[in-house]
Amino acid sequence: MSDSKRRAVVIEGVRTPFVKAFSELLKMDAIALGDAAVAALLRRTELPRDELDGIVWGGVILPGLAPNVAREIALDLRLPARVEGHTVTRACASGLQAITSAVSAIERGDADVMIAGGSDSTSNAELKLPQKVVHALAPLAFGKATPMDVLGVLSQLMPITEVLPKMPKIAERTTGQVMGEAAEEMARRNEVSREEQDEFAVRSHHRAAAGIASGRLRKEVTAVETPDGRTVTADTLVRADTSVEALAKLRPVFAKKGTLTAGNSSPLTDGAAAVLLMSEDKARALGYRPRAAFRSFSYVGVDPADQLLMGPALAMPKALDRAGMTLGDIDVVDMHEAFAAQVLSVLKMLGSRAFARARLGRDEAVGDVDPAKLNLYGGSVAIGHPFGATGARMVTTVANELSDGNKQTALLGICAAGGLGAGAVMERVE
Repeated sequence: MSDSKRRAVVIEGVRTPFVKAFSELLKMDAIALGDAAVAALLRRTELPRDELDGIVWGGVILPGLAPNVAREIALDLRLPARVEGHTVTRACASGLQAITSAVSAIERGDADVMIAGGSDSTSNAELKLPQKVVHALAPLAFGKATPMDVLGVLSQLMPITEVLPKMPKIAERTTGQVMGEAAEEMARRNEVSREEQDEFAVRSHHRAAAGIASGRLRKEVTAVETPDGRTVTADTLVRADTSVEALAKLRPVFAKKGTLTAGNSSPLTDGAAAVLLMSEDKARALGYRPRAAFRSFSYVGVDPADQLLMGPALAMPKALDRAGMTLGDIDVVDMHEAFAAQVLSVLKMLGSRAFARARLGRDEAVGDVDPAKLNLYGGSVAIGHPFGATGARMVTTVANELSDGNKQTALLGICAAGGLGAGAVMERVE
């Protein structure tokens, strides 16, 4: 990808504040959050709307009646009718998938200017009726029921316990396992202790808090006006004053004698993030300063029953190989923190020669990641994790660090439900 004559470049990224689910952004669904992020991106970059070719958007909790969030954003913001939009879903890697899809379109010559990103509102997850209820009520819903049909429907809806809406949960369809349970297994198999997880979580919070205080993270965030008249201006989940001692008091949440707690796991979050991408020639012609480009990216799958969240340990080396680089060539490593246990497990895998031989078909380990290069401004444990938005948040932070922090290269890694993993190498654009 780096040797392509036509290179896609990152111009700017903007996101809403990331807030705890069922709090400040309760009244805004995934579409409204996407509207807010994209509108802010357009204002900040002063992009002439006629230059935009399309929107690619990532999401996980998609609105049932309008699942193509990308197109709804384009329509809500009254963008030119020709601005196409399509929505992608790759679990927690959806935001990155949206961006790399836009990158591919630009580098193929299908587009010159694209907006990509993602949003999710856990607060507005739809409650699913059991199929028994759907099947029983179909004649009524379509207006084809007789009085006798109504009586038949009522008889089908008993007992009532079988027809009540089911609470949504983040569980694997193939295994029934909740993601936190899978992370508990990873912690046990990779010998990651509770203390290590809590220390990692505290570091994430402290680095995020420092990033906010310095203005580095604050500049990524746009204020959002909510339907109920509030103005939300900043992330609300970062705790500058947390400590290992405080986290040690929390109870395990996924297993009675487990090690994962609310403190060392990413919280349910509402938010959106958007990134402006262009061909490099177009950016120069319009007077924009490119921040970064993608040298390579990789998506992989693993058996969900075997270390569900280990995907980055396979995808990140693959992205490095495609870029013709090694871990030693990388200045910044940014990993999605679904759980501290998952990140620490992946780090052990990358540093393991046995893992390299068994899983990667190579004799030597990928290498040990220097903690000083990892998640410089914290990650999802501290900042939060709106599923579809995290990849775009990471790309924004990394692009800013490459362009403003005088770094040259970065490696991204994201784990995702379904046994998926993503990796990407980004580079500074001079």
